[in-house]
Amino acid sequence: MAHDSNGLRSVSAMPLELLRTPPPKERADAARNRAAVLEAAARLFAEKGVEAVSMDQVAAAAGVGKGTLFRRFGDKSGLAVALLDARERVLQEAILHGPPPLGPGAPAGERLAAFLNAYFDYLLEHLALVRMSETATPGARYRIGAYRFWHRHVAILLATAPDPDPDPDQAAHALLAALAADHVAALLPELGEQRMRTGLLHLAHSAM
Repeated sequence: MAHDSNGLRSVSAMPLELLRTPPPKERADAARNRAAVLEAAARLFAEKGVEAVSMDQVAAAAGVGKGTLFRRFGDKSGLAVALLDARERVLQEAILHGPPPLGPGAPAGERLAAFLNAYFDYLLEHLALVRMSETATPGARYRIGAYRFWHRHVAILLATAPDPDPDPDQAAHALLAALAADHVAALLPELGEQRMRTGLLHLAHSAM
């Protein structure tokens, strides 16, 4: 990664807007099937828990064939990613165009704290789904498009702070590591929500 004239490692030049999770483009019948599958999966996951629901059960509840379900989503982790897409787009839109401090117009430190609080809320609400999407295969978390968006956003904030981090890309990864779903799920029973949230904001303050 190149250094600028101040010796700082510059973040990627790709605009944050281009990393936003795009809505799927599909035929009307495919869209109806997708909606039926996601509605059935969300209902079954809420009723039985993510781990207890099989793809066969989702297919039956949605009224689609198992082959269709597997071709469309691959496995249960792919289904989890699809369920999370719409929720992630809401947060991405708020970051790009919403009111400050989550949206543009506030100092970098305030925006970072607002994002971490908002993402932690989102994570707690959908922890089992996010955990499945992030741990399906080694390194899955870092291949998810939404992760690239969160990382880019945090790196930009760290790079534009009054005392910018010398390597904002690395620092953004380090900060987001505290929001890995597996990490949060493991420590939440021991530490509780408030201690984890306070520690996360302390990390952010130190990074700024």
